[in-house]
Amino acid sequence: MIGKWIGAACILCASWGMGLWLAAQWKGRLKVLEQLRRMVYFLKGEITYSRAPLEEALKRVGRREDGSLGRLFERAAEGIAGRQGESFGAIWEGSLAEGKQEIPVLSGEDWEQLRELGEHLGYLDVDMQERTLLLYLEQLDLSIEYLRTHRRERCRLYTSLGAAGGMFLVLILL
Repeated sequence: MIGKWIGAACILCASWGMGLWLAAQWKGRLKVLEQLRRMVYFLKGEITYSRAPLEEALKRVGRREDGSLGRLFERAAEGIAGRQGESFGAIWEGSLAEGKQEIPVLSGEDWEQLRELGEHLGYLDVDMQERTLLLYLEQLDLSIEYLRTHRRERCRLYTSLGAAGGMFLVLILL
């Protein structure tokens, strides 16, 4: 009999923990997108006001931010420095592929938008690069606004459903 209660407690804890984990993923994605927006604003400033080449701008922005996103920008800058006939889009995609393991909270849509940014950056003049960055920032702002608007309700929903699902499963099994 004690084994059943221990099993029930394990099921409840695991399902509730799953709900907490999903809520943390939502908050983590919001935090990463806000950091990414800040970095893209810095990149835009480096390109438009400092008139820095893309390699140097990416390196400066990457050094400015700690963590996986900073490394993503630095890897892209290193790829430009060591390129051998590769386009910036290919270098950027390679950098993103490595970053996917380091930043698992971003969705497929987020990665696709980042990939498209790399396709249009690098070979254009400064004005077109600025417009490309502004378009990406608009897309990013929409994603961030959606995440902020639904953060409270989604986090409550995930934790509540985790706990309720665990209780339901325990009732069925007992």
